[in-house]
Amino acid sequence: MHSATDLSWQRISSKVKMVLEGKKKSLLQACFRSVFLLPPTTDMQGLDTTLYFETLDAMDTMLWTLVLSSPASGFTELQTILQMLLPFVNCQSAAACERAVGRIGRLSDLLASSSSVKVWSSFVGDDASPACHTQIRIPILGQLLGRLILCRTCTNWETSWGALDALHHLFRFILRQKRTMLPEDNPEYLRRQREWEAENTSWLSSPSTSNITMAFGKYLQPSEKTDVILMAIEAMRDSSIYDKEEARSILDVAVREPASWLAEVPSIMRCIYENMECIRMASAWQSLDLLLLLMTDQCPGEVVTSLLKLSPSCDSAALAMWDVMLSQPHTLKKVLRELLSKLQDQRLRRVFSSDTEDACIPHLALLASSDIESEEFASLYKVQRYLRRPSLALLSLVLRGLITLSQRPETARKMLVLLPDIMETQQNANTDNKMKALLVFRNVMGHMMREEASLTALQLAEKLLPLFDDESSQLRELSICLFKDMIQMVVESDKQQMKQNVRRSLLPLFFHMSDQTESVAKASQEALVVAAKLLRWKKLKHLTQAQQTYRIGECLVRTTPKPQGWTRGLELHPPCLLSGTEPPKGSSPGLSPLPALRMLKETLAHLGPGSGTEGSQGLQTCLCLGLSLNLSPTGLLAGRWEWPEVGGGPGVLGGGTGATETGEGLCQPHALVLSPADAGQEQS
Repeated sequence: MHSATDLSWQRISSKVKMVLEGKKKSLLQACFRSVFLLPPTTDMQGLDTTLYFETLDAMDTMLWTLVLSSPASGFTELQTILQMLLPFVNCQSAAACERAVGRIGRLSDLLASSSSVKVWSSFVGDDASPACHTQIRIPILGQLLGRLILCRTCTNWETSWGALDALHHLFRFILRQKRTMLPEDNPEYLRRQREWEAENTSWLSSPSTSNITMAFGKYLQPSEKTDVILMAIEAMRDSSIYDKEEARSILDVAVREPASWLAEVPSIMRCIYENMECIRMASAWQSLDLLLLLMTDQCPGEVVTSLLKLSPSCDSAALAMWDVMLSQPHTLKKVLRELLSKLQDQRLRRVFSSDTEDACIPHLALLASSDIESEEFASLYKVQRYLRRPSLALLSLVLRGLITLSQRPETARKMLVLLPDIMETQQNANTDNKMKALLVFRNVMGHMMREEASLTALQLAEKLLPLFDDESSQLRELSICLFKDMIQMVVESDKQQMKQNVRRSLLPLFFHMSDQTESVAKASQEALVVAAKLLRWKKLKHLTQAQQTYRIGECLVRTTPKPQGWTRGLELHPPCLLSGTEPPKGSSPGLSPLPALRMLKETLAHLGPGSGTEGSQGLQTCLCLGLSLNLSPTGLLAGRWEWPEVGGGPGVLGGGTGATETGEGLCQPHALVLSPADAGQEQS
């Protein structure tokens, strides 16, 4: 029986050698693709699947034959085959992944067998170092382990168990090599043998991602650990087939032992840089942020050098990484120190893309240190005001650094000189930089006394009004909350001037009390209460606290003056206000067509039948006034206030198809402030 089997094996081996001579890779690739990309077995119902399983068995036999046919080159052949199988493990096809994992499992079993290790070690070892001749290195071991650990949690149980089986064989292979390093008569041999057997049993009994990663981590080389990390980072991409939380578990192990796992910083930095913009899951970002902060804390020089080489022009991916590195005080100081060192290096002309951008580095470094006074820093900044016309990248980096530094009271007070220029940069800034700027203002103003902050509060309050209607709900909320704080920060002598800004904010805040984002609505209510308190408008304050929206609308309509010509325009053309159509030629230039807000419909309903046409026109006027107070039409039409279609004729809200979301055809709003003559009504 054995002789017949041996003869059959020899014949197969001979045929395989003949066919594959010089064409192994291309033929193997074609073989893998033709078999692995077949439909899933579940789609083969009603068909005879015998041929399919026979094909897989024949493939396994062929692969074993390739590896065992030549002891001298067998190990090289095995590595080549494993390398070719890896892309199929990452394939979008679950069936292809399952089949590739199965082949890896069988080859791993061959690798772990004692006879194979003994044969191959004699060919791959270093003759000059007898102690090392048993150490067989697999260059792709880290990649292989990373993929298999992730596959173990696949929903396809055949893939999951196949991956676990392959991991078991690879762990056997690693332990077998460790075992052969000690002679059997060595006193340590039996003790280590028991330890290894216990470890093998331990992670198999509870094969979680963390346990498997930690078990292998004890025996992996730094480069192999790095490859496992790289596989985990790539697995967090949105397009990845792997479980993102399991990929995070691998990184969690790495960050718990950063000295052991985070040795090859440039490789990890490159992987983060290349994948960051393809990852959108918040928890995945948190893991990457923590990984980046740990590397920055451990090896700031390597991190900074790597990122400058990866993106000298500071593109969006690099910008996001700088943002993280500057977000913590301890890492910010280290990064600034490294940047300052590179700036002083005579071999480097620049760190960033211009001299102006480089000028920010020493200034931020000075701010981070505690040995410069406010007056001295102000004088230095005024020499080269790098925040007057900054690039997008520079502004983002500086603002992130300032957010971190402004958390300390003594540093925040030194930043007062920067605030006017930061205000000016917000006219053309993107949403991200606007958010950062407001956070800087919040931190700096929060550390200042009212007397020194009052004038800045006046200036800032005016700049905040247009942000109430930004498309970003976070920016709307932050701007409204900061506006409320600025109202409370002015001293008595500046209150009259602040009232002008507050009066302009009443209708925007009223509208935003019905914002679809709950936190924005809540912030608007709180700000309106503070505004009413400053204006000494008790009725408005009480109505707002009670959230009686319909009565607030009525209150504002009755006490707000109508611009000249608006009433005539509303009387003549009320439908166009609500339908979003262009007003007829010759109508009031202040008339802005736009669909009514849901809360105004609510207000009209509460006014009751007795209000009649007068109440309807009053509410329409209120809507127009909303436009006049810097509420952009685009924001009103962006879906934050939905208005169901309501039928009706002249004098009621409805009667139109509604304006487009682009706000086309809308007239430009113009500013309106309550006149001093109306101040007396504020006491009611």
